[in-house]
Amino acid sequence: MTLYQTALDELGGVFARLDDAAVDRLVERLAQARRIVVFGGGREKLQIMGFAMRLFHMGLDAAVEGDMTTPAVGKGDVFLVTCGPGWISTAEALMRVARDAGAEVQFITAQPAGRCAALADGVLLLPAQTMADDQGTAKTSVLPMGSLFEGALFVLFEVMVLKLKARLSITADAMRANHTNLE
Repeated sequence: MTLYQTALDELGGVFARLDDAAVDRLVERLAQARRIVVFGGGREKLQIMGFAMRLFHMGLDAAVEGDMTTPAVGKGDVFLVTCGPGWISTAEALMRVARDAGAEVQFITAQPAGRCAALADGVLLLPAQTMADDQGTAKTSVLPMGSLFEGALFVLFEVMVLKLKARLSITADAMRANHTNLE
């Protein structure tokens, strides 16, 4: 077996254990949101930024935390956070700010017992190796550190886009119309 196939098999294993009904619940929360602001740290941020871009392409009010144009969040908004290891100080602090402002906090993690999950209104378990369990006997992936979780985020977000597209009756043409022409 090649390393490519091993990595693909590991990704398949993540999605074989994923609760699709929980994904549907998260999609519904996003579909109902007035505004969606997303946050992820490190390489997870790259994945969730791509998701925010697709949300924008669907015509949703979406922003990435930390951008200069990120609006304030409040009642009716969803703050979507990804933190595979279950806790980083920045995620915890931002989740507290969003909650205090009245926003709904949704959390994607591989470690639902981590400190950040307790701050969330909803938790989606994405069962993949992260830096919380990438050493010794806990290690389950050939990919380094949190790469399996990060790769699974990409696939998860693309499927969520498909589910949101269907839920909101958004066409491919409508999405293309929102794509930048400054390329």
